[in-house]
Amino acid sequence: MKRRKRKNPRKKALIISITAILIWILGFYIYTTYNKIEINNQNYETQKIKSTQSEQTVEKVQEESKTIADVIEETTKSVVGISKLKSAGESILSTSDESQLGLGTGIIVTENGYILSNEHVTGSKYSKCYITLENGKNYDGKVVWSDESLDLSLTKIDAKGLSYLTLGDSSTIRVGETVYAIGNPIGYEFRRTVTSGIISAKNRTIKISDTENKSYMSDLIQTDATINPGNSGGPLINPAGEVIGVNTVKISSAEGIGFAIPINVIKSIIKSYKETGDYIQPTIGIYAYDKEVIPYLDSNINFEKGIYVAQITPNGPSYNTELKIGDIITSIDGKILNTMNDLREYIYTKKPNDEVTLNITRKKINKEIKIILGKAN
Repeated sequence: MKRRKRKNPRKKALIISITAILIWILGFYIYTTYNKIEINNQNYETQKIKSTQSEQTVEKVQEESKTIADVIEETTKSVVGISKLKSAGESILSTSDESQLGLGTGIIVTENGYILSNEHVTGSKYSKCYITLENGKNYDGKVVWSDESLDLSLTKIDAKGLSYLTLGDSSTIRVGETVYAIGNPIGYEFRRTVTSGIISAKNRTIKISDTENKSYMSDLIQTDATINPGNSGGPLINPAGEVIGVNTVKISSAEGIGFAIPINVIKSIIKSYKETGDYIQPTIGIYAYDKEVIPYLDSNINFEKGIYVAQITPNGPSYNTELKIGDIITSIDGKILNTMNDLREYIYTKKPNDEVTLNITRKKINKEIKIILGKAN
Protein backbone atom coordinates (compact mmCIF):
# COMPACT_ATOMS: atom_id res chain seq x y z
CA MET A 1 0.00 0.00 0.00
CA LYS A 2 1.34 3.41 -1.12
CA ARG A 3 1.86 6.19 1.37
CA ARG A 4 0.35 9.68 0.61
CA LYS A 5 2.78 12.49 0.27
CA ARG A 6 2.33 15.10 2.95
CA LYS A 7 2.18 18.68 1.72
CA ASN A 8 4.90 20.97 2.85
CA PRO A 9 3.26 23.58 5.10
CA ARG A 10 6.04 26.05 4.42
CA LYS A 11 5.46 25.85 0.71
CA LYS A 12 1.74 26.37 1.21
CA ALA A 13 2.31 29.41 3.39
CA LEU A 14 4.68 30.86 0.80
CA ILE A 15 2.11 30.48 -1.99
CA ILE A 16 -0.56 32.18 0.10
CA SER A 17 1.79 35.05 0.95
CA ILE A 18 2.80 35.56 -2.68
CA THR A 19 -0.85 35.49 -3.79
CA ALA A 20 -1.80 38.06 -1.14
CA ILE A 21 1.06 40.33 -2.20
CA LEU A 22 0.01 40.09 -5.87
CA ILE A 23 -3.60 40.89 -5.02
CA TRP A 24 -2.48 43.89 -2.92
CA ILE A 25 -0.22 45.13 -5.75
CA LEU A 26 -3.03 44.75 -8.30
CA GLY A 27 -5.50 46.55 -6.04
CA PHE A 28 -3.05 49.40 -5.41
CA TYR A 29 -2.38 49.72 -9.14
CA ILE A 30 -6.08 49.89 -9.98
CA TYR A 31 -6.74 52.47 -7.23
CA THR A 32 -3.87 54.78 -8.18
CA THR A 33 -4.63 54.52 -11.90
CA TYR A 34 -8.33 55.41 -11.61
CA ASN A 35 -7.67 58.09 -9.05
CA LYS A 36 -5.59 59.98 -11.64
CA ILE A 37 -8.27 59.87 -14.33
CA GLU A 38 -9.99 63.33 -14.85
CA ILE A 39 -13.67 62.80 -15.17
CA ASN A 40 -15.00 64.79 -18.17
CA ASN A 41 -18.22 66.28 -16.89
CA GLN A 42 -18.77 68.52 -19.91
CA ASN A 43 -21.84 66.64 -21.06
CA TYR A 44 -23.64 66.84 -17.78
CA GLU A 45 -22.65 70.50 -17.26
CA THR A 46 -23.90 71.41 -20.73
CA GLN A 47 -27.12 69.62 -20.01
CA LYS A 48 -27.41 71.52 -16.76
CA ILE A 49 -26.93 74.88 -18.50
CA LYS A 50 -29.56 74.01 -21.06
CA SER A 51 -31.96 73.04 -18.31
CA THR A 52 -31.28 76.26 -16.40
CA GLN A 53 -31.74 78.43 -19.51
CA SER A 54 -34.99 76.68 -20.29
CA GLU A 55 -36.25 77.26 -16.77
CA GLN A 56 -35.16 80.91 -16.89
CA THR A 57 -36.89 81.41 -20.24
CA VAL A 58 -40.15 79.93 -18.94
CA GLU A 59 -39.84 81.98 -15.77
CA LYS A 60 -39.19 85.16 -17.76
CA VAL A 61 -42.20 84.59 -20.03
CA GLN A 62 -44.41 83.99 -17.00
CA GLU A 63 -43.00 87.08 -15.30
CA GLU A 64 -43.66 89.26 -18.36
CA SER A 65 -47.20 87.98 -18.71
CA LYS A 66 -47.85 88.80 -15.04
CA THR A 67 -46.37 92.30 -15.12
CA ILE A 68 -47.92 93.82 -18.25
CA ALA A 69 -50.81 95.03 -16.08
CA ASP A 70 -48.25 96.64 -13.76
CA VAL A 71 -46.58 98.33 -16.74
CA ILE A 72 -49.91 99.74 -17.92
CA GLU A 73 -50.79 100.88 -14.41
CA GLU A 74 -47.50 102.78 -14.10
CA THR A 75 -47.86 104.23 -17.60
CA THR A 76 -51.32 105.69 -17.02
CA LYS A 77 -49.93 107.79 -14.14
CA SER A 78 -48.05 109.82 -16.75
CA VAL A 79 -51.03 110.30 -19.09
CA VAL A 80 -52.89 113.60 -18.68
CA GLY A 81 -56.10 115.19 -19.84
CA ILE A 82 -55.86 118.34 -21.98
CA SER A 83 -58.53 120.87 -22.84
CA LYS A 84 -58.52 124.16 -24.70
CA LEU A 85 -61.43 125.32 -22.57
CA LYS A 86 -61.36 125.72 -18.83
CA SER A 87 -63.96 123.65 -17.01
CA ALA A 88 -66.13 125.24 -14.36
CA GLY A 89 -65.66 122.09 -12.29
CA GLU A 90 -62.65 120.85 -10.37
CA SER A 91 -61.19 118.96 -13.31
CA ILE A 92 -61.31 119.12 -17.06
CA LEU A 93 -61.99 115.40 -16.80
CA SER A 94 -65.46 116.28 -15.60
CA THR A 95 -68.86 115.13 -16.79
CA SER A 96 -68.53 117.49 -19.75
CA ASP A 97 -67.89 115.59 -22.93
CA GLU A 98 -65.06 115.84 -25.45
CA SER A 99 -66.99 118.06 -27.87
CA GLN A 100 -67.69 120.64 -25.14
CA LEU A 101 -64.16 120.89 -23.81
CA GLY A 102 -62.11 119.89 -26.83
CA LEU A 103 -60.77 117.11 -24.63
CA GLY A 104 -57.58 115.35 -25.64
CA THR A 105 -54.63 113.52 -24.15
CA GLY A 106 -51.03 114.31 -23.31
CA ILE A 107 -47.88 112.50 -22.17
CA ILE A 108 -45.62 113.69 -19.35
CA VAL A 109 -42.10 113.39 -20.82
CA THR A 110 -39.98 115.13 -18.17
CA GLU A 111 -40.14 115.39 -14.39
CA ASN A 112 -40.20 119.20 -14.59
CA GLY A 113 -43.51 119.55 -16.41
CA TYR A 114 -43.18 119.17 -20.19
CA ILE A 115 -46.22 117.55 -21.81
CA LEU A 116 -46.12 116.03 -25.30
CA SER A 117 -49.30 116.02 -27.36
CA ASN A 118 -50.80 116.87 -30.76
CA GLU A 119 -50.91 120.46 -31.97
CA HIS A 120 -54.60 120.06 -32.83
CA VAL A 121 -55.20 119.23 -29.15
CA THR A 122 -53.17 121.98 -27.45
CA GLY A 123 -53.14 124.67 -30.09
CA SER A 124 -50.07 126.23 -31.71
CA LYS A 125 -47.02 127.80 -30.06
CA TYR A 126 -47.83 130.32 -27.29
CA SER A 127 -51.39 128.99 -26.96
CA LYS A 128 -52.85 128.24 -23.54
CA CYS A 129 -54.49 124.99 -22.55
CA TYR A 130 -55.54 123.29 -19.35
CA ILE A 131 -54.00 120.13 -17.94
CA THR A 132 -55.35 117.62 -15.42
CA LEU A 133 -52.97 115.05 -13.97
CA GLU A 134 -53.87 111.52 -12.95
CA ASN A 135 -54.12 112.63 -9.30
CA GLY A 136 -56.73 115.26 -10.20
CA LYS A 137 -54.50 118.34 -9.93
CA ASN A 138 -55.14 121.06 -12.50
CA TYR A 139 -52.57 123.29 -14.18
CA ASP A 140 -52.53 126.09 -16.72
CA GLY A 141 -50.34 125.07 -19.64
CA LYS A 142 -48.41 127.13 -22.18
CA VAL A 143 -47.45 125.65 -25.54
CA VAL A 144 -43.71 126.27 -25.94
CA TRP A 145 -43.18 124.39 -29.23
CA SER A 146 -45.39 123.07 -32.01
CA ASP A 147 -45.22 121.90 -35.60
CA GLU A 148 -48.38 121.90 -37.70
CA SER A 149 -47.05 119.53 -40.35
CA LEU A 150 -46.05 116.99 -37.70
CA ASP A 151 -49.12 117.69 -35.54
CA LEU A 152 -46.94 117.64 -32.43
CA SER A 153 -46.56 120.10 -29.56
CA LEU A 154 -44.85 120.55 -26.20
CA THR A 155 -46.69 122.25 -23.35
CA LYS A 156 -45.10 123.45 -20.10
CA ILE A 157 -46.80 123.40 -16.72
CA ASP A 158 -45.39 124.71 -13.45
CA ALA A 159 -44.72 121.39 -11.73
CA LYS A 160 -41.77 119.26 -10.63
CA GLY A 161 -41.17 115.72 -9.50
CA LEU A 162 -43.62 114.29 -12.03
CA SER A 163 -43.63 110.66 -13.13
CA TYR A 164 -42.73 110.63 -16.82
CA LEU A 165 -42.63 108.01 -19.55
CA THR A 166 -39.53 106.55 -21.17
CA LEU A 167 -39.20 107.22 -24.88
CA GLY A 168 -38.52 104.12 -26.98
CA ASP A 169 -36.90 103.75 -30.40
CA SER A 170 -39.46 103.95 -33.19
CA SER A 171 -36.83 103.04 -35.81
CA THR A 172 -36.65 99.45 -34.52
CA ILE A 173 -40.36 98.62 -34.46
CA ARG A 174 -41.62 95.69 -36.53
CA VAL A 175 -44.96 94.88 -38.08
CA GLY A 176 -46.83 92.41 -35.88
CA GLU A 177 -45.41 93.63 -32.55
CA THR A 178 -47.89 94.20 -29.72
CA VAL A 179 -48.72 97.80 -28.80
CA TYR A 180 -51.08 99.59 -26.43
CA ALA A 181 -52.85 102.92 -26.98
CA ILE A 182 -53.88 105.05 -23.98
CA GLY A 183 -56.15 108.07 -24.05
CA ASN A 184 -59.27 109.89 -22.88
CA PRO A 185 -61.99 109.03 -25.40
CA ILE A 186 -65.44 110.62 -25.18
CA GLY A 187 -64.85 112.41 -21.89
CA TYR A 188 -64.84 111.62 -18.18
CA GLU A 189 -66.49 108.20 -18.13
CA PHE A 190 -63.79 106.59 -20.28
CA ARG A 191 -60.68 108.50 -19.20
CA ARG A 192 -57.32 106.71 -19.55
CA THR A 193 -58.78 103.92 -21.63
CA VAL A 194 -56.25 101.30 -22.71
CA THR A 195 -56.65 99.41 -25.99
CA SER A 196 -54.30 96.81 -27.39
CA GLY A 197 -53.36 95.64 -30.86
CA ILE A 198 -50.40 95.24 -33.14
CA ILE A 199 -48.32 97.39 -35.44
CA SER A 200 -50.16 96.88 -38.73
CA ALA A 201 -47.75 98.80 -40.98
CA LYS A 202 -44.94 101.36 -40.95
CA ASN A 203 -44.20 104.49 -43.00
CA ARG A 204 -47.85 105.06 -43.90
CA THR A 205 -48.97 108.23 -45.66
CA ILE A 206 -52.47 109.67 -45.26
CA LYS A 207 -54.20 112.65 -46.84
CA ILE A 208 -55.79 115.18 -44.49
CA SER A 209 -58.51 117.28 -46.12
CA ASP A 210 -60.53 120.17 -44.75
CA THR A 211 -62.71 122.74 -46.44
CA GLU A 212 -59.76 124.82 -47.63
CA ASN A 213 -56.59 122.78 -47.69
CA LYS A 214 -55.16 119.35 -48.37
CA SER A 215 -52.10 118.11 -46.57
CA TYR A 216 -50.28 114.86 -46.09
CA MET A 217 -48.94 113.14 -43.00
CA SER A 218 -46.20 110.67 -43.78
CA ASP A 219 -44.02 108.11 -42.01
CA LEU A 220 -46.86 107.16 -39.65
CA ILE A 221 -47.21 103.99 -37.60
CA GLN A 222 -50.43 102.16 -38.42
CA THR A 223 -52.07 100.14 -35.65
CA ASP A 224 -55.30 98.25 -35.06
CA ALA A 225 -55.30 99.30 -31.38
CA THR A 226 -58.49 101.34 -31.16
CA ILE A 227 -57.93 105.11 -31.31
CA ASN A 228 -61.07 107.16 -30.63
CA PRO A 229 -61.77 110.91 -30.46
CA GLY A 230 -60.08 112.13 -27.28
CA ASN A 231 -57.20 109.65 -27.63
CA SER A 232 -55.29 112.18 -29.74
CA GLY A 233 -51.97 113.07 -28.14
CA GLY A 234 -51.84 109.93 -26.02
CA PRO A 235 -49.01 107.39 -26.05
CA LEU A 236 -48.65 104.30 -28.19
CA ILE A 237 -46.45 102.08 -26.04
CA ASN A 238 -44.69 98.73 -26.36
CA PRO A 239 -44.95 95.97 -23.69
CA ALA A 240 -42.00 97.53 -21.83
CA GLY A 241 -44.00 100.73 -21.33
CA GLU A 242 -41.82 102.77 -23.71
CA VAL A 243 -43.47 105.38 -25.92
CA ILE A 244 -42.92 104.55 -29.58
CA GLY A 245 -45.52 106.92 -31.02
CA VAL A 246 -48.07 109.66 -30.36
CA ASN A 247 -51.64 108.77 -31.31
CA THR A 248 -53.01 111.22 -33.83
CA VAL A 249 -55.82 110.15 -36.19
CA LYS A 250 -57.98 107.22 -37.23
CA ILE A 251 -59.77 106.32 -40.44
CA SER A 252 -63.40 107.08 -39.63
CA SER A 253 -64.76 104.96 -42.50
CA ALA A 254 -63.09 101.75 -41.29
CA GLU A 255 -62.49 99.90 -38.06
CA GLY A 256 -59.07 99.03 -36.68
CA ILE A 257 -57.07 101.60 -38.69
CA GLY A 258 -55.39 104.19 -36.50
CA PHE A 259 -52.15 106.12 -36.79
CA ALA A 260 -49.38 107.39 -34.52
CA ILE A 261 -46.44 109.72 -35.12
CA PRO A 262 -43.07 108.01 -34.53
CA ILE A 263 -41.47 109.26 -31.32
CA ASN A 264 -37.90 109.57 -32.67
CA VAL A 265 -38.67 112.73 -34.62
CA ILE A 266 -39.13 114.80 -31.44
CA LYS A 267 -36.62 113.22 -29.06
CA SER A 268 -33.90 115.84 -29.54
CA ILE A 269 -36.40 118.67 -28.96
CA ILE A 270 -37.62 117.13 -25.70
CA LYS A 271 -34.02 116.60 -24.60
CA SER A 272 -33.17 120.26 -25.23
CA TYR A 273 -36.14 121.56 -23.24
CA LYS A 274 -35.43 119.13 -20.42
CA GLU A 275 -31.76 120.13 -20.12
CA THR A 276 -31.87 123.86 -20.99
CA GLY A 277 -35.50 124.94 -20.84
CA ASP A 278 -35.33 126.14 -24.43
CA TYR A 279 -34.93 125.00 -28.02
CA ILE A 280 -33.83 127.04 -31.02
CA GLN A 281 -35.15 125.21 -34.05
CA PRO A 282 -32.98 125.08 -37.16
CA THR A 283 -34.44 124.83 -40.64
CA ILE A 284 -33.15 123.88 -44.06
CA GLY A 285 -35.93 125.79 -45.79
CA ILE A 286 -37.48 123.06 -47.92
CA TYR A 287 -40.37 120.67 -47.94
CA ALA A 288 -39.87 117.24 -49.44
CA TYR A 289 -41.92 114.10 -50.01
CA ASP A 290 -40.97 110.46 -49.95
CA LYS A 291 -41.94 107.90 -52.59
CA GLU A 292 -45.11 106.98 -50.67
CA VAL A 293 -46.51 110.53 -51.00
CA ILE A 294 -45.48 111.32 -54.57
CA PRO A 295 -48.24 109.24 -56.24
CA TYR A 296 -50.78 111.59 -54.61
CA LEU A 297 -49.06 114.57 -56.24
CA ASP A 298 -47.70 113.43 -59.61
CA SER A 299 -47.82 109.90 -60.94
CA ASN A 300 -45.11 110.74 -63.50
CA ILE A 301 -42.44 111.18 -60.83
CA ASN A 302 -40.57 107.96 -60.06
CA PHE A 303 -37.62 107.31 -57.77
CA GLU A 304 -36.54 104.43 -55.56
CA LYS A 305 -34.60 106.13 -52.76
CA GLY A 306 -34.44 109.53 -51.13
CA ILE A 307 -36.93 112.38 -50.80
CA TYR A 308 -38.31 114.64 -53.54
CA VAL A 309 -37.84 118.40 -53.11
CA ALA A 310 -41.31 119.83 -53.71
CA GLN A 311 -40.90 123.33 -52.21
CA ILE A 312 -38.05 125.70 -51.41
CA THR A 313 -38.91 128.48 -48.97
CA PRO A 314 -38.41 131.95 -50.53
CA ASN A 315 -35.39 133.66 -48.93
CA GLY A 316 -34.78 130.57 -46.79
CA PRO A 317 -31.44 128.77 -46.29
CA SER A 318 -31.79 126.74 -49.51
CA TYR A 319 -33.20 129.54 -51.66
CA ASN A 320 -30.02 130.85 -53.32
CA THR A 321 -28.15 127.56 -53.41
CA GLU A 322 -27.71 124.93 -56.10
CA LEU A 323 -30.66 122.95 -54.73
CA LYS A 324 -33.63 122.90 -57.11
CA ILE A 325 -37.26 121.79 -56.97
CA GLY A 326 -37.37 118.28 -58.38
CA ASP A 327 -34.04 117.21 -56.89
CA ILE A 328 -33.93 113.91 -55.00
CA ILE A 329 -32.02 114.22 -51.71
CA THR A 330 -30.49 110.82 -50.95
CA SER A 331 -28.49 111.70 -47.81
CA ILE A 332 -27.51 114.48 -45.43
CA ASP A 333 -24.02 114.40 -43.90
CA GLY A 334 -23.91 110.74 -44.87
CA LYS A 335 -27.24 109.85 -43.20
CA ILE A 336 -29.48 108.02 -45.67
CA LEU A 337 -32.87 109.69 -46.21
CA ASN A 338 -36.05 107.91 -47.22
CA THR A 339 -38.72 110.01 -45.51
CA MET A 340 -39.24 113.64 -44.60
CA ASN A 341 -39.12 112.59 -40.96
CA ASP A 342 -35.60 111.22 -41.53
CA LEU A 343 -34.60 114.73 -42.57
CA ARG A 344 -36.44 116.40 -39.68
CA GLU A 345 -34.97 114.00 -37.15
CA TYR A 346 -31.44 114.87 -38.25
CA ILE A 347 -31.98 118.62 -38.66
CA TYR A 348 -33.50 118.86 -35.17
CA THR A 349 -30.19 117.66 -33.69
CA LYS A 350 -28.36 120.64 -35.26
CA LYS A 351 -28.29 124.37 -34.59
CA PRO A 352 -28.89 127.45 -36.77
CA ASN A 353 -25.72 128.38 -38.73
CA ASP A 354 -24.50 124.77 -38.79
CA GLU A 355 -23.42 123.61 -42.24
CA VAL A 356 -24.82 120.41 -43.72
CA THR A 357 -23.94 118.52 -46.89
CA LEU A 358 -26.67 117.14 -49.10
CA ASN A 359 -26.15 114.41 -51.65
CA ILE A 360 -28.68 114.88 -54.44
CA THR A 361 -29.67 113.22 -57.68
CA ARG A 362 -30.86 115.38 -60.57
CA LYS A 363 -31.90 113.18 -63.46
CA LYS A 364 -28.70 111.14 -63.92
CA ILE A 365 -26.36 113.61 -62.24
CA ASN A 366 -25.18 113.20 -58.64
CA LYS A 367 -24.06 116.30 -56.74
CA GLU A 368 -23.00 117.49 -53.30
CA ILE A 369 -24.56 120.71 -52.06
CA LYS A 370 -23.58 122.54 -48.87
CA ILE A 371 -26.23 124.57 -47.01
CA ILE A 372 -26.06 126.76 -43.89
CA LEU A 373 -29.06 126.07 -41.69
CA GLY A 374 -31.31 128.97 -40.73
CA LYS A 375 -33.55 129.63 -37.72
CA ALA A 376 -37.17 128.57 -37.91
CA ASN A 377 -39.80 131.20 -37.11
